[in-house]
Amino acid sequence: MKEPLDFVRLSLGERVFIKMRVDCEMTGVLQGFDQHMNMILSDVQETVTHRELDPQSGEEIIDTNVREIPMLFIRGDSVVLVSRQQN
Repeated sequence: MKEPLDFVRLSLGERVFIKMRVDCEMTGVLQGFDQHMNMILSDVQETVTHRELDPQSGEEIIDTNVREIPMLFIRGDSVVLVSRQQN
């Protein structure tokens, strides 16, 4: 591999893990991408984590929502990390 996009190119058709700028993570099958890291994923599982501070106790409250999405377009400027999923 000579360029970072070579790794992404080798991951086409494979299950990948995507970490987003906000508290959001996704796994899905990489169907396509471009030079801006815009990506199309299929069979996506999105996990969104909301964190709040309880004003009464001062404890951090963590709420996690998971949803299944058949096909998804991800805008590249919000992608922080791309990793291949292990089987």
